[in-house]
Amino acid sequence: MKPNYLKNVATLTLDTEKCVGCGKCGEVCPHGVFDFVNDKALITQRDLCMECGACALNCPVNALEVNAGVGCASAIIKGWFTGGAPTCDCSGSECC
Repeated sequence: MKPNYLKNVATLTLDTEKCVGCGKCGEVCPHGVFDFVNDKALITQRDLCMECGACALNCPVNALEVNAGVGCASAIIKGWFTGGAPTCDCSGSECC
């Protein structure tokens, strides 16, 4: 099953000044969002980010930030199970 993500909505950001090039973000990212050039991480596949947060949680220098939103993992999984478009109801009374 190939995920179908929304374009230009992922909240993933990378502070390249903080990045030490350890590669942990690339190791834990389930969708290959990162590449490495000159010993620094680069976000090259932003639209594949499902906002699971694994990269940010494993970054030893806090160079990555991601906030759950329309591309969040719960929304994607819900869309797979229901056969509908990925949507996130985080702004309502029920949070993903």
